[in-house]
Amino acid sequence: MQNKFLQLSEFLKSKEKQGICLAFSGGIDSTLLLYLCKGLENVQAVTFSSVFQTEEEIELCKQLASKYGVKHVIIDFNPLENSELAQNPKNRCYLCKKIFFSKLTDFAKSQNLEYIMDGTNFDDLHAFRPGLKALKELNISSPLAEFKITKQEIRMYAEEIGIEIAQKPSTPCLATRFPYGTRLDAEKINIVKQGENILKSFGFEANRLRLHDNIARIEIEKSRFNDFLARKDEIVQALKSTGITYITLDLEGLRSGSMDI
Repeated sequence: MQNKFLQLSEFLKSKEKQGICLAFSGGIDSTLLLYLCKGLENVQAVTFSSVFQTEEEIELCKQLASKYGVKHVIIDFNPLENSELAQNPKNRCYLCKKIFFSKLTDFAKSQNLEYIMDGTNFDDLHAFRPGLKALKELNISSPLAEFKITKQEIRMYAEEIGIEIAQKPSTPCLATRFPYGTRLDAEKINIVKQGENILKSFGFEANRLRLHDNIARIEIEKSRFNDFLARKDEIVQALKSTGITYITLDLEGLRSGSMDI
């Protein structure tokens, strides 16, 4: 496994002369790439700040880029200005990636950075990821995928080299909390942000609050169901303060892509 990462590190060094632009989300995948870029001069990490991310995620990006000494810029952007994307169609992820990475490409050109990369890993190539089409169309490189590095390998290596977020749960964009066809707006997304923060405050760090009109469907790890039920009255009261009417616990538990049906 280590050999893969040594090869990847050498590969990134070979791209320094042409300039590297990293799409940096603060997840473990792009954070590992950020770590491997430390010490390289001609690198720029870029984080897009939008309604689809939490303020905590943006702050984490700032902290990590500062820690590893990589130049970092945050670009504010409102994807909901795109009327097609705001309708949350089945290809929302493709539309969103196309918009964001088109802007990233423009930024990279303005900085004379030729090599543009993101944190897509090898596992992502075998999952439902409509956004991958946009990356391919825009010629965005995904070195973790290219070196056939899996999520498990990323977490194991990150743990080994001391990256503090090695086991950080995945935090997909907040648009994934709504059924396809549900019109997205800042108010609805803010309810999800508040709701998930409330769940975290009760100790459920890994959670999803899926919003179906006025019904909230909570996904947490199955092993934590008893903990949830022991405090259900407090949790329900706190969640209803956000304006949610009905609250349910999903008996299938926390899982990726539960809206992709």
